[in-house]
Amino acid sequence: MYTTQLLTEATWPDFARLVEANNGVWGGCWCMGFHPEGVGKPGQTYEHNREAKHRLVAAGEVHQMLVYDGDDCVGWCQFGHPVELPNIKSRRTYEQAGDPPPDWRIGCVFTTSRRRGTGIASAAVGAVMEEIRAAGGGTVEAYPEQTVERPPQRGAYLHTGPEELFARYGFTRARQIAKWRWVMRAEVDPGSARIDRRGDA
Repeated sequence: MYTTQLLTEATWPDFARLVEANNGVWGGCWCMGFHPEGVGKPGQTYEHNREAKHRLVAAGEVHQMLVYDGDDCVGWCQFGHPVELPNIKSRRTYEQAGDPPPDWRIGCVFTTSRRRGTGIASAAVGAVMEEIRAAGGGTVEAYPEQTVERPPQRGAYLHTGPEELFARYGFTRARQIAKWRWVMRAEVDPGSARIDRRGDA
């Protein structure tokens, strides 16, 4: 049975251990790619990204749900308001539609490599949706990748998650922004838990 906790100063050591065990995650990004500072610019080293993430956490500017198996942090789901997570995938195409921003965005979903396929990502997304409901609900967007009818991606990790993960929680396709990427949306009612959990984790 997995448990969840928000990423805070108190849980930072757990998060840091998981990231360090996975070589900084995606080339040392430390889950900074969706934040305004982004990654990949000159000087944004592994250590720079680590310090930048820690500063955001210390300032209370991070929304991220950690998943635990006992005392071990085994994954997470990043979420936040659009101003917190502006650097979504396929951003240029996304912005061409001129749609108003959602209330919340889901950024990356990460599971430690040895534990993928065991329900960690589902536990993370489910807890995020409950946290959003408790915070007042609203429109939530995710930007997952299509896997149905797509050639196998050997060795690849879908760090924004697969479509079917979000479909379990009531997300539906809004529009396509890349060959295999979709904007998916869900409405979360603050008055009751309206999350449609279809299928098993």
